[in-house]
Amino acid sequence: MKVAAHTDVIDVLALRVGMFVHLDVGWMSHPFPLSSFRITTPAQVATIHSLGLKRVRWSPEQSEPEPEPEPEPTSDEGVEALPTQPAANDADGTGTGAGTDGDPDPDADDAAPGTAEPQPWSSPADTFDAAAVSAEARGAAERKRRLDAQREAQGVCERQYSEAARACRQTIELVPSRPRDAKAQAEALTKAIVDKMLGEQDLCIRMLTEGSGDKASMHAMNVGLISLLMGRCFGFGPDDMQDLGVGAMLHDIGKLDLPQRLRHREDNFSPSETRVYEEHVELGLTQARRMGLSPGATSVIAQHHEHVDGSGFPGHLNSDRMTMAARIVALVNRYDNLCNPRLLAKAMTPHESVSLLFAQSRSKYDTSILGAFIKMMGVYPPGSTVQLTDDRYGLVVSVNSSRPLKPCVLVHDATVPRADALFVDLEAQVGLGIRRSIKPQQLPPTALEYLAPSPRVAYFFESAAPVEHRE
Repeated sequence: MKVAAHTDVIDVLALRVGMFVHLDVGWMSHPFPLSSFRITTPAQVATIHSLGLKRVRWSPEQSEPEPEPEPEPTSDEGVEALPTQPAANDADGTGTGAGTDGDPDPDADDAAPGTAEPQPWSSPADTFDAAAVSAEARGAAERKRRLDAQREAQGVCERQYSEAARACRQTIELVPSRPRDAKAQAEALTKAIVDKMLGEQDLCIRMLTEGSGDKASMHAMNVGLISLLMGRCFGFGPDDMQDLGVGAMLHDIGKLDLPQRLRHREDNFSPSETRVYEEHVELGLTQARRMGLSPGATSVIAQHHEHVDGSGFPGHLNSDRMTMAARIVALVNRYDNLCNPRLLAKAMTPHESVSLLFAQSRSKYDTSILGAFIKMMGVYPPGSTVQLTDDRYGLVVSVNSSRPLKPCVLVHDATVPRADALFVDLEAQVGLGIRRSIKPQQLPPTALEYLAPSPRVAYFFESAAPVEHRE
């Protein structure tokens, strides 16, 4: 069992770079990616000061604080006194080191002046072996650095997702009994996510190895995060991003008033069961009014099952009567339901889901939004199982919008333990690409065990590292 690190309380004015701090104000109340982290810059110290906290917790065991600056020496301190007389055993002042009788130092080297001590003979082969060992050591050190960076990036994403999913789940649970508090928390969570996206020119979408929470909160998080990333692609302003995020995360709140078995539409529903299921949109609008949501967020809840060709429900609206935010959420909601259905046996791979949306549903969704979605998520979105052009099998772990056909892939390599496997950035690999997408069941047993694709796909975002760091 993992033992939590010991923490102490410290005045914020005593914080220094290198300290590992725990901000107990909650993930939504500060701009940092995580609530517990090691301070790396003076700017982070200044940001913590701006939060208005008097004291914070810190972990001495996890900290590597910079030493306190040494005081500047005074005019007389730190200056070595110059000798005012010949050194001991150097009475004549010549500095030769001879004794008082003028004899040489008995410990002095007996070798004649200009005579070098003979060195061991080395052959060119010895030199070559030493160079090879040195190159191998450098290669091992570089691999360890990349592996550590890869694990740290994955860990940060998973901890961020966990904190956000926890807040999302708490928000949904507040809706029936404390609707106004639920609104405040939904708005705070959306703002926190948007703030953490700011300042990053390029973002990667990363698949998480483990989902956090129940299916409802995972679905709300996936739809909320991907919709916000889409809003960012279309240049939404702060108010529009806020409406998009709140509406996306709360789009299914009407299902809280439905029986559990009718919250997810099934092919075998009777007409009456289908009507009850479709009522969740109107029930969601009722909850939105109780919460006092903005018109923009409310329209997302009202229109997230509409289609641009008028074939959706409940209002059969076409694209001219749908908001841009609602058109985004309608597409993202459908994508996540294809990847993460209630019955796992019906789950499609992310690549299959994108292909189905493009092939069969282009008339139902805004074509500009569908095109931007495929560019952002990639032709092979994170979570897709693929076969490479060299016949190896892989699992797509992250994608960058500037390289939709060249994602980062975890490649099955029987010679490398899975825990030590480096992600392969296909953009940096000349002549290597993806041949085809396959279902996990089609993987050979050894590859299936190695790649271990998750039955449910969860996403988060991270800064897009340079190619040389992601190779």
